[in-house]
Amino acid sequence: MRLTGQESQLNLRGVLELCAAGQVRCSEKTGRPSAATIRMVSSRLVHGDFYAEEPIASFAWPLLVQAGGLARIDGGRLRLTPKGRTALRMPLAEVVRALWQRWLTHAVIDEFSRIEEIKGQRIKNVLSAAKPRRQVVARALASCPPGEWMGVDALFTTMRRGGLSPTIARNDMALWKLYLVDPQYGSLGYDGFHRWEILEGRYTLAVLFEYAGTLGLVDLEYVHPAGEREDFQDNWGGTIWTR
Repeated sequence: MRLTGQESQLNLRGVLELCAAGQVRCSEKTGRPSAATIRMVSSRLVHGDFYAEEPIASFAWPLLVQAGGLARIDGGRLRLTPKGRTALRMPLAEVVRALWQRWLTHAVIDEFSRIEEIKGQRIKNVLSAAKPRRQVVARALASCPPGEWMGVDALFTTMRRGGLSPTIARNDMALWKLYLVDPQYGSLGYDGFHRWEILEGRYTLAVLFEYAGTLGLVDLEYVHPAGEREDFQDNWGGTIWTR
């Protein structure tokens, strides 16, 4: 169980200090942090990353500070902007709030790309626009009762009943381009093989765990993902999908 509110503010300060020291490297093309940077950020997180073997918060922080305008890439390294230097002197809870609001409109990546076992995402005109999806998830989060735990499946049910669906595929034909393992046999276009939990549900989890959780908007109670969710195992290739 991670009570993320206080640690997120400490982690934010640590990441900004790393940027100030020129120790955060990111791709000029994609904005994504290097493997060495991920390890360095992970070592500075007050309670470590959520999983030792799978970067989540340590991947998200360099993207969040970029989206928030607190740092920009200069020569392959993240450098603090004037806004970032000011943030170090501000109440960090205010900075966190601004980072979330900014992420909803200026995110550096499509969070669905983090669901790496679903292939075909890079094919043109397959995925819907990420910004509206992200904002649907934010509305779902805002509708949750404060101060109470809510299970993932209960959240999914609430979203579907409330019409809060971050639709992933651009259209029905695009579903055929998304697949597990093999583009023919593992296609998600087959009837019953593109369940809401596999696409929209996984996207919702990526946004909430990697970004809302990292920022401390939600506390998290979690276990290792291996063997937990079984909603994909009836799909061809699903028995070797581990994420």
